[in-house]
Amino acid sequence: MNEVTSKKPVVVDKTGGLQQQRSRSVNPFEEMDRLFESFFPKNWMQPLRREWPEWVELSLPFEGGTPKVDVLERDEAVIVKAALPGVDKDNMDISVTEDQVTIKAATKHEKEEEKGDYHRREISQGSYSRTVPLPVAVQSDKAKASFKDGVLELTLPKAAPAKRHSIKVE
Repeated sequence: MNEVTSKKPVVVDKTGGLQQQRSRSVNPFEEMDRLFESFFPKNWMQPLRREWPEWVELSLPFEGGTPKVDVLERDEAVIVKAALPGVDKDNMDISVTEDQVTIKAATKHEKEEEKGDYHRREISQGSYSRTVPLPVAVQSDKAKASFKDGVLELTLPKAAPAKRHSIKVE
């Protein structure tokens, strides 16, 4: 005797034999992708892409959206270094409290090219704001900043550690 042991639906074909039906439990997103790919060839937008600016060009002011920031704790001070390529020091705003630093910066680049009847002009701009917590309290009024070769360096002297006082319960 012929038994079917799987849990898949069973269909009897025209010859009287048993046949297992394939399960159709497909993710709806996968199904939509498959349908979309069947309607459009893989490179259907490739001719248009040549006219678009490269994504690398668009993200140049702050690659990846956030510049790299390092916080280093030394014996007497906390050093904060931020990579801000393409930023002019006049387009920076830095604020310091005793437990955090906020760095705001902006860039704007214009590129223009003329050759005969051809005229091309591109404007790109980027802005950035980041608040970085500090590992210890600092003296914000004695902070110093320097900017050289696209690297901002802040030197923040540590605040005197809080003295512990004992309180007698009466």
